[in-house]
Amino acid sequence: MHYLDANATEPLRPEARAAIAAALDVTGNPSSVHGAGRAARRIMEDAREALAERFGGRPADLVFTSGGTEADALAIHALGAGRRIVIGATEHDAVRAAAPGAAIVPVDRAGVADLDALAALLADGPPAMVCLMLANNETGTLQPVAEAAALCRRHGARLHVDAVQAAGRIVVDLAALGADSLAISSHKLGGPAGAGALLLASDFSSISPLIAGGGQERGRRGGTPPVAVIAGFAAAALASGGAEALQQWRDEAEWVAVACGAVVCGAGASRLPNTTCVALPGVRADAQVIALDMAGIAVSAGAACSSGKVATSHVLAAMGLGPLAGQAIRVSLPWNAGPDDVGAFAAAYEHMVARLRNLSCCAGEVKARTDEGEGDQVGTQHENAMGRPDHAHPRRCPPRPLPLRGRGS
Repeated sequence: MHYLDANATEPLRPEARAAIAAALDVTGNPSSVHGAGRAARRIMEDAREALAERFGGRPADLVFTSGGTEADALAIHALGAGRRIVIGATEHDAVRAAAPGAAIVPVDRAGVADLDALAALLADGPPAMVCLMLANNETGTLQPVAEAAALCRRHGARLHVDAVQAAGRIVVDLAALGADSLAISSHKLGGPAGAGALLLASDFSSISPLIAGGGQERGRRGGTPPVAVIAGFAAAALASGGAEALQQWRDEAEWVAVACGAVVCGAGASRLPNTTCVALPGVRADAQVIALDMAGIAVSAGAACSSGKVATSHVLAAMGLGPLAGQAIRVSLPWNAGPDDVGAFAAAYEHMVARLRNLSCCAGEVKARTDEGEGDQVGTQHENAMGRPDHAHPRRCPPRPLPLRGRGS
């Protein structure tokens, strides 16, 4: 299997695995005052210090959570109390679910937030809390967060940044961004699932908890923390970086897809170096994902946090891509990806396009006969399965003129 779905979860880094194993040898609740408890506490506080330094904050301002979803929800709960909530049109469902009824900042066709529209929203009404993700999980599009932060300060608004996909792939620094809070997640860095963090600006270090309990995390988040998972989280964050080296492999994957007739969603915007979202006109996303999976290639359609559902992407719909919003797959390269992975994807994608589009053409021919009164049921089933208009014709990918480039090129 060639795993190209890093934005769903990264492979576990060896540094994280080693840190987890070491922490599992320590028995103790970090809230206990005896020696075993203090040993567990030291592991957790070392991790807190490492993560805060890595992402531009203070250790005292970092709150451990169960993941990015909880970090987003905690930020909206604590910083958004009594304020209007304003979110970007392409925010992750974690933010959308935590802020029902929020005002929406539109995006352009590349998925970049309209800052003029944000300014107008902030000027019209009481103080707001704005949620703007740093990098989109589906397209990799980067948002102008620092510019949005300046607008927020001008209008007395607070800014929360979902940096879950950006952390470890580009530079992420709370202070440099000028945001009031920042959400990060362990498993998107190559750490274990089950831990995340909300990093707060110093003005907001004291917040009301979303989950009350025994006073853990200075009263900001109840529950016994998973020390070994947190140790792996910090180790993965420290080991992360260098994702820019993946851009050449991402570009190779895009070249193949475009040569086969695909459209790059978000092209023209600054994007994460490991992420591409490519739409194949007329071929449903789920059909593409299944075909590639059968060829040993793991990719996704839209976000992978929707309980296995494949549906039209609200991100691509907000970008105005119309039917393409249901015909796009995401290829996101993990930290350990290389030329063999991209070469396998290229071969599988070319084969998939030839096969699915040939089937689509047959569906179109059956549909034409259906319109004349023949084979109603069969024609409808093929048309709905492939999502291909009846006038479509198959298009084979041209052969690549050169082999995939080596890492040193």
